[in-house]
Amino acid sequence: MKDKTETHIEFLYLRISGVIEHQILTNILRYGDKLPSLRTICREYGVSQNTALKAYYHLESKLLIETRPQSGYYVRYSSHRIPAIPKVTNPAATAKTGDSDQLISIVYNSLGEDGCLPLSLGTPANELLPIAKLNKGLLLAARELKGSGVAYDKVEGNVRLRRQIARWSFAMEYQFSHEDLITTNGCLNALSYCMMALTEKGDTVAMESPVSFGMLQLAQVLGLKVLELPTHPQTGVDLNALEDALRKEKLKLCLFISNFSNPLGSCMPDAHKKEAVRLIEKYNIPLIENDLNADVYFGKHRPKSCKTYDECGLVLWCGSVSKTLAPGYRVGWVAPGKFKERILRMKLYHAISSTAVTQEVIASFLETGRYESHLRKLRQTLHFNYLKYAQTIADYFPEGTKASRPQGGFVLWVELPRHINTIQLYEKALKQKISFAPGRIFTLQNQFDNCMRLNYGLVWNEKLECSLQLLGNLAKAERGQQYP
Repeated sequence: MKDKTETHIEFLYLRISGVIEHQILTNILRYGDKLPSLRTICREYGVSQNTALKAYYHLESKLLIETRPQSGYYVRYSSHRIPAIPKVTNPAATAKTGDSDQLISIVYNSLGEDGCLPLSLGTPANELLPIAKLNKGLLLAARELKGSGVAYDKVEGNVRLRRQIARWSFAMEYQFSHEDLITTNGCLNALSYCMMALTEKGDTVAMESPVSFGMLQLAQVLGLKVLELPTHPQTGVDLNALEDALRKEKLKLCLFISNFSNPLGSCMPDAHKKEAVRLIEKYNIPLIENDLNADVYFGKHRPKSCKTYDECGLVLWCGSVSKTLAPGYRVGWVAPGKFKERILRMKLYHAISSTAVTQEVIASFLETGRYESHLRKLRQTLHFNYLKYAQTIADYFPEGTKASRPQGGFVLWVELPRHINTIQLYEKALKQKISFAPGRIFTLQNQFDNCMRLNYGLVWNEKLECSLQLLGNLAKAERGQQYP
């Protein structure tokens, strides 16, 4: 529960941001106008600098204003410069099997090409990662670990890492013990153990639509049917559709990315997460929660997880640092609830143990506070990048283009006018050394042919800006428009 002081501060920043928002939307403040300084806001409203910052940050998150280094805050909103939000997706209400491997291979075979801009990835650029500190950590871990880290670790995984993950879980308002956790080789490996342990060939699983192609491929390999559920670009899976599916379909489990989903970037509100957990408890259906993006939030606090509301052990909470710190280390974990023994057996059968050295490095990062310091910088960079992407899309992509408005994570979902085929566009973009992820790889159904996913976890520079502008112009050419 919030105390009276917190509630008062929250009311103040919302009141300040509400006044400025009204002035922007009614054209009292227009595009390019400079806003009052933080000092002026503090003086005029009688608030602290923290409250003034929170008000401006709230306006930034709504794409109404922007920060210009060494200059201040400016109005960036214009009805002609902000892409509309895509509508709720509408997949067929039947479970499907399919094969998207060929298309995915075509896209990802291009990643090794020299000079190709990897907008198709969903991970941060190396320049945004603390590689030098990680390298030092590797040397230290090799010296300190018994046998220099070459011996098998416990099946559950590095105990130091599991303790740090348990400590870190306070941010999601759920209390773990290190004994509740099992380490894995990345988040996808955690998802794999969970799905193998809880399903058999021919079972039906429910997912968002669109959804990470890695999760779709995993379902295909296991011979599962996928029921894709309608999903809102901002609030995530449609709960009415979820309840209908739980009531009517013979679901074996649900698999959702609750926070900053891939590829939509949606984030289920806390109330939706709580209701989703209530529904799975009502029908006794497990929920595998892919929560690897939750630490990369643009707001004030880390969002809660479905696991926060889990009282029956039905939520298998999966996480990783693959998107935030060290993709190649393959360090992930799962809190499997009541299914711990099943997941342990799967790990024993398929891996015996995880890599001790890399887990020790990540444990040290969590323990010393270096991870949080890194995350603060990464969040600021990604938020800035997202705002620049949105502005560039609005300025250079075809009229009628829509884009999601993620409040965290690394990816942006772009919906082009209906007749533009992004697979054909991809082939033309690749000739210009630009690689993006066509929307068709995020579904097993015949949909999203005019959509794409873009990675904004890159270093913003002139080359990136020009490449995005070129991509927009290529899309315009597909529509028959002339370059400006």
